[in-house]
This record gives sequence, C-alpha cells and structure tokens, in this order.
Amino acid sequence: MGRVPPFDPSAKQGPVLQALSWLARQRPATWFLVNVGNRVDPLLMRLSGGRLKTTLIAPTVLLTHTGARSGTRRTTPLAYFSDGDDVVLIASRGGHERNPSWLHNIKANPEVELWSGGRGGRYRARVAAGPERRRLWELATRFYPGFASYQERAGQREIPVVVCSPEDSD
Repeated sequence: MGRVPPFDPSAKQGPVLQALSWLARQRPATWFLVNVGNRVDPLLMRLSGGRLKTTLIAPTVLLTHTGARSGTRRTTPLAYFSDGDDVVLIASRGGHERNPSWLHNIKANPEVELWSGGRGGRYRARVAAGPERRRLWELATRFYPGFASYQERAGQREIPVVVCSPEDSD
C-alpha cells in the first residue's frame, strides 16, 4: 500500500512536463481537464494502476471524499505535490469563480483517501491559512505556473490550498 508518491514542487521539470504545463493553462485544455478529465481519469487510473490519465505524466492523485449532504463517496483526480509527509492540493477549478464541490465535501468530512500510482491511504484534509497558505501557494505556482493564471480568472475568490496529512502508518 504505502503513501502517495512524493513530488517535489521545486524540482526542475523536464521539457515534456513544461509543455504539458503550458498546454494546461490554455482555456480549451483547462475546460477539457475540468469537464472531461475529471470524469475519465478515475476509471483510467484505477484500471491502469495510475499509469494512464489525461494529464499524461503530470503528478495526479485520486481524492476520494464523502458528500457533505448525500454521504455519497466521490472520487476526483487532482494535481498534487508533497510537503514533507503531507500531500498538497489546490482547489482552483481551473480558475472558476466558485470553489469546487470537493472542497465543500472535505470541509464537512475531512477524512479522505488519496491514491496515486497504486499507492496511498487515509489522510485528513484541512484548508491552509495565513503564512502556511502563502508558503504553499508559492510552491504551487512554482510547480504549476497556471495556478497564478487561475487566480486571476477566479477574481475575488482566493483559491484555497488544501493540506492532507496521513492518518495511517506506512
């Protein structure tokens, strides 16, 4: 089982990941990832042990969360990076003016599961604030410059940074 594989947001990205990063910042690609990738990736990633996904080689995690009202378990694919043992998620929704529904769900039910590359487990999610949020946002925009563009698109909404800390042992 193990933890979600670590991904250093400060590591130099290769040319393929840089090209994917540029492509994902384009509005049609953002639309595709939010509206199609979110539906297709959970199945692709489960069937392939995390090897196949619409984001190709970008670090992607499957977040399984519980609906705030319905109690229904849902799975959402998201880009991620690590900060020590924690997994960091950005609730950008491609720069939409409203937060993604998964954020509402994890605020109500912070016990989540994260899986990537056939590894993962139980985590507890929380929204970062203050200096921690600023530090992680800086790492996020270094990892994927598109987050800065998404913040511009989001207008008055400050894009939340979510920290997921492991709950079970390695």
